[in-house]
Amino acid sequence: MRMSARPQNVHQARLLRLLRDEGPRSRAELGDVVRLSRSKLAVELDRLVELGLVEGAGLAASRGGRRSGIVRLSPSLRFVAFDIGATSIDVAVTDGALEVLGHVSERCDVRQGATVVLDRALDLLGKLRDEGLVQQVHGTGIGVPGPVSFRDGMPVVPPIMPGWDRFPVRDAIGQELGCPVLVDNDVNLMALGELHAGLARSVDDFLLVKIGTGIGCGIVVDGAIYRGVSGSAGDIGHIRVDDDGPICACGNAGCLEAYFGGAALARDAEAAARSGKSAQLAALLETHGELSAEHVGEAAAAGDPVAVQIIREGGRHVGQVLAGLVSFFNPGLVIIAGGVAGLGHTLLAEIRGVVYRRSAPLATGNLPIVLSELAGAAGVVGGARLISDHVFSAS
Repeated sequence: MRMSARPQNVHQARLLRLLRDEGPRSRAELGDVVRLSRSKLAVELDRLVELGLVEGAGLAASRGGRRSGIVRLSPSLRFVAFDIGATSIDVAVTDGALEVLGHVSERCDVRQGATVVLDRALDLLGKLRDEGLVQQVHGTGIGVPGPVSFRDGMPVVPPIMPGWDRFPVRDAIGQELGCPVLVDNDVNLMALGELHAGLARSVDDFLLVKIGTGIGCGIVVDGAIYRGVSGSAGDIGHIRVDDDGPICACGNAGCLEAYFGGAALARDAEAAARSGKSAQLAALLETHGELSAEHVGEAAAAGDPVAVQIIREGGRHVGQVLAGLVSFFNPGLVIIAGGVAGLGHTLLAEIRGVVYRRSAPLATGNLPIVLSELAGAAGVVGGARLISDHVFSAS
């Protein structure tokens, strides 16, 4: 696939982002926003038409004179997102406005290594291509469940991703697809998804806490992801809760993730089942052979007090860490997401209670703490948003 066109200056880039975020607009409306003269605006839009990035879409209603032409993003624009989790892969294709045109998902163990997992992601993209959803890829955003050097486009010493350390994900996929590629931590992509299409659309400063196999936090400051100096900002799963706590996948003891990540939740549920403390969990273990967060939620929904207590304990630990973050960062919103967040309002109530008790009243007096409403789409929408921000910037 050939390299796609890019805007040639900041005016063209701003026009593309306006059309992406606000939909088709008349030339007159665009002129009002970008504050360009009519002749300069015409030059920039005509060049974007030549590049194949925008097109005309009829005439707008009259504002008292000649009717202005409507402009929209080219319907042929396509962005691809790979959201690679610890136990699954999601692949989606979007149009230029980031509307998801096709989305496929399957179980996959990230521990199989970079080559196996990325080949599987490309195979899933092939399924969407076979459905006629994509011909040329204009950019690809990739999320992985570990620390990422955003500058280099590769994971760096990811605790739950053996075989991925410094694998050149960006360069490998870029060569395969012939398009710009960006790689980031999967939680950052989810935060971008919420910023674009979720509960954070009108919030410039917020935290997204993903509770899944691991625990991470996407930090959005002034409408942009904050990654820190080297890209590891938000790795809250490895904040120590207790020096004498269980050993974490990172090798340290007492990390938050060791108390309430997906593996920790399964560990505690199976212990309760085998010890006879929970007949409900014991029955589920006998049926399925192993337990997961979903089974704990199922038992809790059926009224099992042990399952409810496991969820509350986990929520308490998350709340302890989050309370410190809220006092430090003073966000306008906290979103709880990820597979374990599917445990729902029992978990949310415990997290809220701890944060509201422990954080400064000035920080929490107007702070919503909510569950994500995007479910499994946050990561792929965020991946498309990440790469579209890059493609819709001056080259």
